[in-house]
Amino acid sequence: MDRIITLIDGSAYSESACDHAAWVSGKTGFGIDLLHVIDHRPGRSGPVNLSGNLTLGARSELLEKLTKHDEEGARLARERGRLIVEAAKARLEGQGLTGIQTKLRNGDLLEAVHEVEDEARVIIIGKRGEHADFAKLHLGSNLERVVRSAHRPVLVTSRAFREPRRATIAFDTGPSVAKAVDHIARGKLFAGMDIRLLHVGEATAELVAAMEAACARLREAGYEAAFETLAGDPDAVFTQKAADGEIEFLVMGAYGHSRLRNLIIGSTTTQLIRSCTVPVLLFRPDMNA
Repeated sequence: MDRIITLIDGSAYSESACDHAAWVSGKTGFGIDLLHVIDHRPGRSGPVNLSGNLTLGARSELLEKLTKHDEEGARLARERGRLIVEAAKARLEGQGLTGIQTKLRNGDLLEAVHEVEDEARVIIIGKRGEHADFAKLHLGSNLERVVRSAHRPVLVTSRAFREPRRATIAFDTGPSVAKAVDHIARGKLFAGMDIRLLHVGEATAELVAAMEAACARLREAGYEAAFETLAGDPDAVFTQKAADGEIEFLVMGAYGHSRLRNLIIGSTTTQLIRSCTVPVLLFRPDMNA
């Protein structure tokens, strides 16, 4: 069955992730899975040195207390996780959705995602998690890990959901963007939306030909599609257009073969996702879209 894997963690972005999932489900008919992963590992705050001048009895007593502390922490984390998924499910049911599945897992987030993504058509994750520094615009620590390893398109949500009327594809001639164009043409998610292809950088003859071919593919699928090329710095141009409301939903390749390859995934998280206030749908060449 086609599912939407929605990652929630109790942050402000979890509500937005649920609202984006509801929108995707409404457009596509896909079911929704809410996934919360409890990363509660004993001694996570650091190893405790028990090799000091403690007697054997004192050392055993301390170990017993630490074990009980970890067990209680795990119990509380699971109870908190249960409340998180129940609240998210109630939010979606309040929007009239049914058949929502909740999944509570212990361990590593990527392992949990890999366990369920065979049934997924898209993975939704908030731009920032509950421990992100909002003042410094830090991204969630798991965002890059998920985008790098997931085998499905990843939708990175904005802080609050607003239904988009048009989508912008950050265009280059790489395979990721080609996969994105094909995904849009074959799918239902973008039905009724205008599609704009935007390239920031040098407009070569090869690039223009590729943009014309992509627009033709989208028009054959029933979309209103147009393209534009602009000079300038890509992250600055896309960020400004998103801030001005010209971009409502951004589609990008997670890896391109131009400067765009470093905008999304590199050694550090990118300024573009940090500063853009719109949802971003990411594709890699090896994703099953």
